[in-house]
Amino acid sequence: MKVDPIGQSVGGLKAHILRRMFHLSMAFIPWIFYEYGDEIGVEWSISKERFASLVIMIIIIGEIIRLKLGFVVFGQRQYEANQVSALAWGGFSVGLVLLMFEEAKYGYPLIFSLTFIDPLLGEARRMGFDKTKVNIIGISGAAIIWIICWYLVGTPLLLAAIMAPLVVAAESPRLKWIDDNATMLLIPAAALLIISVWL
Repeated sequence: MKVDPIGQSVGGLKAHILRRMFHLSMAFIPWIFYEYGDEIGVEWSISKERFASLVIMIIIIGEIIRLKLGFVVFGQRQYEANQVSALAWGGFSVGLVLLMFEEAKYGYPLIFSLTFIDPLLGEARRMGFDKTKVNIIGISGAAIIWIICWYLVGTPLLLAAIMAPLVVAAESPRLKWIDDNATMLLIPAAALLIISVWL
C-alpha cells in the first residue's frame, strides 16, 4: 500500500526532498563528534559531551516554544503543529546516543541506521512495496551499515545480525506520542547497552 509523505509535508515535493536530504545529512553529526569533537572542544573551551548536552537542551527548549506557538516550518508535517516534531525527536535521540556511547564503533552504526534506513523504508513504502519486501530491504540495508562499521571502526560483527532486524522493528510502531526517529535510535541503543557488556 502506497503512502503519501509528500502530501503530508508542508511545502509538497520540495519539502519532502528537503526532509529526506536533512535526514541523510545527519550522517555528518557522528563523524564530526567522533573525529573532530575533541579539537572543536579545545577551540571552544567545552567538552564534546557538554556541547552535545547543550544542543539537546536547546532542542528541547526550542520545541517547547514551537509547540506553545503551534506552528510548523517548511518541510514539517501539518500534524506536527500539536505534537513533538520528527526533527526534535531525531535531534534529541542523536544527541542522547552520542552521550551514551563514547566509542565510535557503537555510535556510528546506531546513528547511520536512523540516517539511512528510515528514508529507505519510507521510499520503499511510497513505491508500493508490501510489508515483507519493505522489511527485507530495511534489514538488508541496516546489516550492510553494521558490517561496514565492523570493517571501518571495529563494531563487533555479531551485532549486524542482531541489530539490523531490531532497527527495522523499532521503526514499525505508529505511536502518536513518539516519532520513529526516536524509536529507531533509542530502542536499539537500549538493547546495545545491555548487550555491549558481553562483547
